[in-house]
Amino acid sequence: MTGEIKYLLGEEDMPKQWYNIMADFKNPPSPVIHPGTMQPVGPADLAPLFPQEIILQEVSQERYIDIPKPVRNIYRQWRPSPLYRARRLEEALDTPAKIYYKYEGVSPAGSHKPNTAIAQAFYNKVEGVKRLTTETGAGQWGSSLSLAGAFFGLEVEVFMVKVSYQQKPYRRAFMETFGATVHASPSEITNAGRAVLAQNPNSTGSLGIAISEAVERAVQRDDTKYSLGSVLNHVLMHQTIIGLEAIKQLEMAGDYPDIVVGCTGGGSNFGGIAFPFIGEMLRGGKKVDVIAVEPAACPSITRGKYAYDFGDTGKMTPLVKMHTLGSAFVPPGFHAGGLRYHGMAPLVSQLVEEGYIKGVAYHQTQCFAAGVQFGRAEGILPAPEANHAVKGAIDAALQCKREGKKKTILFNLCGHGNFDMQAYADYAAGKLKDEDYNQQELAMALAGLPKMPVSA
Repeated sequence: MTGEIKYLLGEEDMPKQWYNIMADFKNPPSPVIHPGTMQPVGPADLAPLFPQEIILQEVSQERYIDIPKPVRNIYRQWRPSPLYRARRLEEALDTPAKIYYKYEGVSPAGSHKPNTAIAQAFYNKVEGVKRLTTETGAGQWGSSLSLAGAFFGLEVEVFMVKVSYQQKPYRRAFMETFGATVHASPSEITNAGRAVLAQNPNSTGSLGIAISEAVERAVQRDDTKYSLGSVLNHVLMHQTIIGLEAIKQLEMAGDYPDIVVGCTGGGSNFGGIAFPFIGEMLRGGKKVDVIAVEPAACPSITRGKYAYDFGDTGKMTPLVKMHTLGSAFVPPGFHAGGLRYHGMAPLVSQLVEEGYIKGVAYHQTQCFAAGVQFGRAEGILPAPEANHAVKGAIDAALQCKREGKKKTILFNLCGHGNFDMQAYADYAAGKLKDEDYNQQELAMALAGLPKMPVSA
């Protein structure tokens, strides 16, 4: 059997800048709207939540943004991350396609999330912030921000979606070991949490609810800011180091992808792998098929509406134009907790609308079957979220087999599943069930989208 091929870059090859795809957009992104004035938000509106440098990055039109040296110094602990040619998987699938995967599970937190957590913690520390609040679904983001808080001496308070809080105790223990305070969301310590529990005492929670709680806590203290792990422009930009490295590594292999695949919840790891390739395409480079894989139980791209909506359930955030299932939508409690978000990153959403990205949705048992197949071939068990990208890549490879086409496929293996073994045990025992969202609840959530002026 043919062995794996690993493409490694030296520390000197690690990118020194992030890529900002907004510089290459053909059409300007839709403005972020203040829900009170219905006017575009300004820096002063965002100042209670974010440090000034993050706000500047959020609206920047510069193509490249320098990565601060203190951030690069921490990145060097695991970056550049490896790129693998998945030869054993190719043989198992009997496909003519070449499959590469960028492995982000080598980070201390086991996922791609530290790429932005380290940067955000650094910028907050420089501005004199003492404390950060955030939300987390499966716990990868909460783990990463807890790690970053320990590195920079910041207190971290995490609101973890209740179903994941119960399913993933080791993620919670990881966060607490690094000094974070972790609450199951919805909680009794915020107005937003209490309001949800008053309506549904058994609520399993959602990322939208957890965001409301974290934002509420952030604005209550002058020494505290809010940190978001996905969706916003600056977050996706920090993740582009993934795709920038992959371009260099594929040059080492003498290859370039025909297809790029990533899983999508809010859009951070997907933007990280896909944006540098889409950027080259926007600048006249090779056309690439870009596939965003989402859970069928929370399908914002394939079933949502492209409209202005709140980023949180409590309607405390500004309005952004995105693919959304409605901020009141609460998805069922499937295992890919990091993908249980009602909306999609505005930049990803716009690229979907403009035809640069195709969305597909799968149920969780299909994705776990793909993850097990990948693990048995490659020796790495993916996180439940990453299993969606694995499933998308396998389907693309099988399509190449049916068509007899020798295409090159690249996907982002955004994290390992070492903290998710209960989910794998449930899958092996036949206890893992496919969850479907409630059509009536989705219709009600979409009916509750904010009414926008015609100009917006």
